[in-house]
Amino acid sequence: MALLPILQYPDERLHTVAKPVAQVDDRIRRLVKDMAETMYEAPGVGLAATQVDVHERVIVIDVSEQGDDLLVLINPEITWYSEETKVYEEGCLSVSGIYDKVERASEVKVTALNEKGERFEFDADGLLAVCVQHEIDHLDGKVFVEHLSMLKQTRILTRLRKQQRETKKVDAKVTV
Repeated sequence: MALLPILQYPDERLHTVAKPVAQVDDRIRRLVKDMAETMYEAPGVGLAATQVDVHERVIVIDVSEQGDDLLVLINPEITWYSEETKVYEEGCLSVSGIYDKVERASEVKVTALNEKGERFEFDADGLLAVCVQHEIDHLDGKVFVEHLSMLKQTRILTRLRKQQRETKKVDAKVTV
């Protein structure tokens, strides 16, 4: 297994719409293992293939307290959204250090393939529902900050660009 580099917002590759997986094979199973290792190491509760610059519809999620209940979703689709919504504070491995409130459906019904290529369906609520919607957004080329007001998006971009400039300055000093 290998740790994969996670793309950082505002990297344009995060806006690429992922293509469906044509066949669940050893390559996809290897990707799932690498994504899971990357997610746990980060640490996070979800990771979409788009975030590791693989533009196929693959997600790994683990919202358990112990981090021992990996959920693999290949070609996931939300087939039903509740009318009731809930606001959660979200963060993202691709938007380091930024957290904000996002309103999403409080419950969803999902169909997907597992790592064996078998179709399954489940209902999700709470953190799992939020995570599924967040990660499917990634597969559709959308980052959670795009659910926020334009003012907040601008502030976040300004903050992240400043952090990137400061990191480059520190890196330049270290290598000289």
